[in-house]
Amino acid sequence: MINIVFWFFVILTIAAALIVVLSKNLVYAAMALLVTLLGVAAMYIFLWADFLAGTQVMIYIGGILILLLFGIMLTHKITSVRISHTNVQRGVGALIVAAIFAGLAWMVNITPWLNIPVQEPQQTVHDIGILLMTDFLLPFEVASVLLLGALIGAAVLARKES
Repeated sequence: MINIVFWFFVILTIAAALIVVLSKNLVYAAMALLVTLLGVAAMYIFLWADFLAGTQVMIYIGGILILLLFGIMLTHKITSVRISHTNVQRGVGALIVAAIFAGLAWMVNITPWLNIPVQEPQQTVHDIGILLMTDFLLPFEVASVLLLGALIGAAVLARKES
């Protein structure tokens, strides 16, 4: 049963990614990107990487994709704009993609999958939280202060002069 659900998400993610690339309507492409990112988050859950799944949803879907959708909605007449897919670099890009796919397929083929030991699933969120509050407390706080400074700087720049 788990294999069926996993392959459902794999096929859904690949199909949505193809729609993102091949769609001529930006709104459809953005919605397909939403499905693609949700599919990737589902695959992270299958890999017992619950922290990465949550991060995927919060950062990419909750932040970047919503920003992209606001940009599309606030741009006038963006739904009627058609994107041209004819390009000089299309053939070169297809060759590069085929070479990368062939390299990845070769690497998957030569990997001795049966010799790799299976690890027990772990609670990654708990372990990351413990590490952030003990061993990596100083870098965590430095990153927090840096983000706070960027937020204050953005607020100062966005403020209207009276």
